[in-house]
Amino acid sequence: MRITSALAAVAVLALVTACGGGDTGEPPGGPGEPVKLDFLSLAWQKESVAANKAIVEEWNKANPHIQVTYVQGSWDNVNDQLVTSFEGGDAPDVFHDDSPALAGFAAKGYLLDLEGKLPAALRNDIPQAAWDTVTFDDGNGGQGVFGVPFLQESQVIIANKKLLDEAGVRIPTPAEPWTWDEFAEASRKLTKGDTYGVAWPMKSPVNKVLNLALNFGGTFFQTAGGRTTVKVGPEEKEVLRRIHDQLHKDRTADPAALGMGTADPLPGFFAGKHAMLPAGVYLRQQVAEQAPDDFAWVTLPPLKGTTSHQGAVSQTLSVSADSEHQEQAVAFVSFFLNGRNQARLAKGDWLLPTSREAAADPSINGEEDGWDVATASAKDLVVAPFLKVNGYDEWKSKVATPVLQEFFANKISLDEAARRLVDEGDKVLERYQR
Repeated sequence: MRITSALAAVAVLALVTACGGGDTGEPPGGPGEPVKLDFLSLAWQKESVAANKAIVEEWNKANPHIQVTYVQGSWDNVNDQLVTSFEGGDAPDVFHDDSPALAGFAAKGYLLDLEGKLPAALRNDIPQAAWDTVTFDDGNGGQGVFGVPFLQESQVIIANKKLLDEAGVRIPTPAEPWTWDEFAEASRKLTKGDTYGVAWPMKSPVNKVLNLALNFGGTFFQTAGGRTTVKVGPEEKEVLRRIHDQLHKDRTADPAALGMGTADPLPGFFAGKHAMLPAGVYLRQQVAEQAPDDFAWVTLPPLKGTTSHQGAVSQTLSVSADSEHQEQAVAFVSFFLNGRNQARLAKGDWLLPTSREAAADPSINGEEDGWDVATASAKDLVVAPFLKVNGYDEWKSKVATPVLQEFFANKISLDEAARRLVDEGDKVLERYQR
């Protein structure tokens, strides 16, 4: 396997060098002097860090004239760190981030436009819907591709298998998922005694709500005449209403979970306090590692409204525009994110690869730990509309988060929540469109 990987690295480099016209036969940094690249990685789970470092090591062994230094970063402060390094002229050659952050960096000219610079094999292996998540205005009236999307997350449901069986509910499959109505009915059947049918952790509700709203065609934003405004109509209200009903009408959702983060309900889940937990696919790792030995759990596929569409945000690798070794950086990215390596990275992060080749890898398609259901859910991912909205981050933090928290806590009505999301949100967006 390592020999195959090394040959792939050489092949990628040869392709990029051929396209770039290098013809001296000498190392790119001069005789006896290797090119040195810095790679800022945000991998944090043990398996993921190991996979990242192993791929870098394989590249370095296969390419003695292009040596990559692995630099550990953190999701907590990466964008502040990158802004400082871009402005200071010492940005890493290659860096890991997520697609929403790339729009602002691209508009300021910090990123290399990768359009036409990537090997056709990599370009064709990743579906256009994933490339759409990294395609942004370039700040000069055009558009460009400013990263390679390689990992994505879908929302699934992690459920207590014993409680599902006892309640006699149908176990949904990717081919026949639950509708939201079936989910509500199952939640009612599962709510007994001290057990709630579902826990909705809503400490950070916005991305979850906006991604799920696409089940009913809800986009939350609209653009006309070059101006973007907030939209909360019947389509956007549908998921909001259904979650609120579970909390305050059906009383099948545990109100104590509202202020929790995604993983916080797990102790209650293992204890049988919650039968189902809607969550990102990555939470399966903590369930697999922390569940009692006799605890049987199952991954259920995304819910279906008018569709099963969910918004996709991609993890990405980008190349700094100021890198002195752009061709070599692109070659490294192309190797790092080939199909085989994407499967390793997805396995390490418990997320979904964008690569078609990786998605077919047996290691992420087995029934164990719900990999088959998780991988199948990738077909439902579409570009998240909010990715393209300038000012979204401020709207999310200053308007949408507090409004949705108040709504789910039953402190304001759905109509009041909609009014505030629009009125206060449009004031925020206006500042970004002057």
